[in-house]
Amino acid sequence: MFRSARPARTVAAASVMTGALLLAACSPTITTMPYAPSDGVRINLTDHVRGINLMVVSEGEGEPGAVLGALTNDSAEDVDFVLTAEGAAPLSLSVPAGRTIYLSADQEGDQVVDAQLDAVATHPGGDLESTLSGAGVEEDFFLPVMDGTLPEYQAYVPTAATS
Repeated sequence: MFRSARPARTVAAASVMTGALLLAACSPTITTMPYAPSDGVRINLTDHVRGINLMVVSEGEGEPGAVLGALTNDSAEDVDFVLTAEGAAPLSLSVPAGRTIYLSADQEGDQVVDAQLDAVATHPGGDLESTLSGAGVEEDFFLPVMDGTLPEYQAYVPTAATS
């Protein structure tokens, strides 16, 4: 007598689907996690104080660099941020409570600050050892260095006239 393999295949398919559903239920929803959506990095000092999409744009090693990104202070008190990058003088900025300050952005307003490092200690494409501090917290990280190769960064490359 001939037996069909259909019941065995049905059980195997059901097992595979149940396993896939269990794995999907155990994995986090990635789109709800904070991340840096561009070439810069995100530095969370606290739940309310952070650097967003931080990077440097420079012509080359030893040249000045424009710091791009933003510093956000969602806390109830003003926060003094200090960005220390290898080979450069520290950059200090105060961010009022509940505000975001945009660094070297191409927009006008009181929330935009022209932030520059006097010298960049690595080449474009490299990472600059850096520390961001604020709200009593200090975080070490690598600050990416870009140049004007990409059109979106060309306007930010410091020249002798802007540095």
